[in-house]
Amino acid sequence: MSAKAFRLAFVGCGRISGNHFDAISKVEGLDLSAVCDVVEERARAAGVRTGAKWFTSYSEMLSKSQCDVVVIATPSGLHPPQGIMAAEAGKHIITEKPMAISLKGADALIDACDSAGVQLFVVKQNRLNAPVQLVKRAIDKGRFGKIYLVNSTVRWSRPQEYYDQASWRGTRALDGGAIMNQASHYVDLVQWLAGTVESVVAKTATLARRIEMEDTGVAVLKFVSGAIGTIEVTMLTYPKNLEGSITILGERGTAKIGGTAVNKIEHWQFAEPDEDDVLVEASSSNPPNVYGYGHEGYYRNVLAVLRGDAKAETDGREGRKSLELILSIYRASQTGREVRLPLAENAS
Repeated sequence: MSAKAFRLAFVGCGRISGNHFDAISKVEGLDLSAVCDVVEERARAAGVRTGAKWFTSYSEMLSKSQCDVVVIATPSGLHPPQGIMAAEAGKHIITEKPMAISLKGADALIDACDSAGVQLFVVKQNRLNAPVQLVKRAIDKGRFGKIYLVNSTVRWSRPQEYYDQASWRGTRALDGGAIMNQASHYVDLVQWLAGTVESVVAKTATLARRIEMEDTGVAVLKFVSGAIGTIEVTMLTYPKNLEGSITILGERGTAKIGGTAVNKIEHWQFAEPDEDDVLVEASSSNPPNVYGYGHEGYYRNVLAVLRGDAKAETDGREGRKSLELILSIYRASQTGREVRLPLAENAS
């Protein structure tokens, strides 16, 4: 008896879609059966590229395509309503980050999937980067000892033309700013690696781009463990992306993952040796863009979960954690006060 295969329908054929298409094509057991975008030219091009049937209407794709799973890669504010439509149609859901731009939206999506008995996956492919996996294992083994300081730095470049290419980019209603959109993977990694955040103070600013939300921000985090963390984000780096990094300093170890997309271990030193130390050099990669190589591994996990052979790397509740931290950073910046987590359930 052959293992069950699953058909995927994909909505939102913009900037990130190519990484998804390439990854899906490499995973035996997943078949892309339909693609959709409100821009006909993009929908048609995606159909030609993948061989999938293309649509310009999401509701039409849901009703007419043969699919088991819907992948949502549209503007972030659309993820909950589109996900809820898919759940009510009995489809499993894979949604790009962030899963929503409010906790209310995230909770509505989680509840809809629970009610329909379908799986909800949130794309956090950077967790699967080999250097990130090595650091996670070092933490789980206790190699750092007590963690003192955690830092994430995202120094990227997004010119005004990037925002002008799509009217939703940088908006409060559909996108969020640099922290919500571009840096959400890094916020996720900070809390995934270092643990639960207790409180946040932050400053954000719109210094150069003509957008509603921030192009630059800095947050200081206090973890339940007692550790301190910082997240620094800007889209104003001249003239191009400089780094996307995570650094962890502990009583018995120091590690930094750098590169433009947490793709290279730049520092690795521990008081005690471990078998993982020989894997450090081989773990580094040179991805063609800031999205890295994690999508294929992510889809392999999705397939294993759907077949009942694994647990989801990042389900809806896991995806909600990083969203809550992002919203806490925004609230701290807006109020000028320290914000404690968890936020109220109705937080925007």
